[in-house]
Amino acid sequence: MQDPVLSFAPELLLAAQGIKIAFFDIDGVMTDGGVLFTEEGETIKRFNILDGLGLKLLQRAGIAPAVITGRDSPPLRKRLQALGVTQVHYGTEDKRPAAESVLASLGLDWSQAAAIGDDWPDLPVLRRCALPVAPPNAHAEVRGIARYVTQAAAGHGAAREFCDLLLAGSGQYARLLEDYR
Repeated sequence: MQDPVLSFAPELLLAAQGIKIAFFDIDGVMTDGGVLFTEEGETIKRFNILDGLGLKLLQRAGIAPAVITGRDSPPLRKRLQALGVTQVHYGTEDKRPAAESVLASLGLDWSQAAAIGDDWPDLPVLRRCALPVAPPNAHAEVRGIARYVTQAAAGHGAAREFCDLLLAGSGQYARLLEDYR
């Protein structure tokens, strides 16, 4: 078995140990934050395929991905359904109660949660979870509380980098990688 190329700082890996749920924002995390509309007013979303596999790998590792987003659209619903993400709250501006509801339904608490977000509505979740993460284009207040800022930009692999950190911290990254060698 070949050693993985990817590595994270030891203190980050320690912070990622014991994480059982990962909260994701969508716009500005899994997309680049831009919103495109057709002439008919339909929303168009661009998702990075790396992020999608990251969410699937989390599920294989026993870490539940949960999405809490302020927006809702058919493309978003279709993407999350294709990824098998079942813990989803759409059109939710007040994200803390939604996160608390998900935690309660899974019998988890904030010490077992990680989150990635980019703007003020994400702060109540990021401040409470054990491992707050932000993409580099996040608002300064969000980057200021993040324990880790991804190297990859939002919509260009930031969510996957977050997933990889959680997989490495859980000790399952190398095992899952081996399945693809």
